[in-house]
Amino acid sequence: MQITVNIYYTGKNGAARRFAEEMESSGTAEAIRREEGNLRYDYFVSMADPETILLVDVWEDQQAIDRHHASPMMETIAGLRLKYDLHMKAERYVADEEGMPETDRRFIRE
Repeated sequence: MQITVNIYYTGKNGAARRFAEEMESSGTAEAIRREEGNLRYDYFVSMADPETILLVDVWEDQQAIDRHHASPMMETIAGLRLKYDLHMKAERYVADEEGMPETDRRFIRE
């Protein structure tokens, strides 16, 4: 069952953006993308709040998330969060096994 976790990182004076940039430039984000069970790991800038960065983190299942959380990678991430003094808000979504209903799909332009 695919699980999406949206994490909103908020800091001051561009700290959240610098955190995301360091995650990318250090290779940490790419290493997470290569972890077994990771389907997506991407950062996005909020147009409404330039001090907030959104991480969209998608995993195959809970076991993949548990492996990730047990990995040494989490110490690296935690250290960077402290370095940039970030606060977080998280949302968790479980994929609908039936997919998007046709009533919603008609609004999607592919």
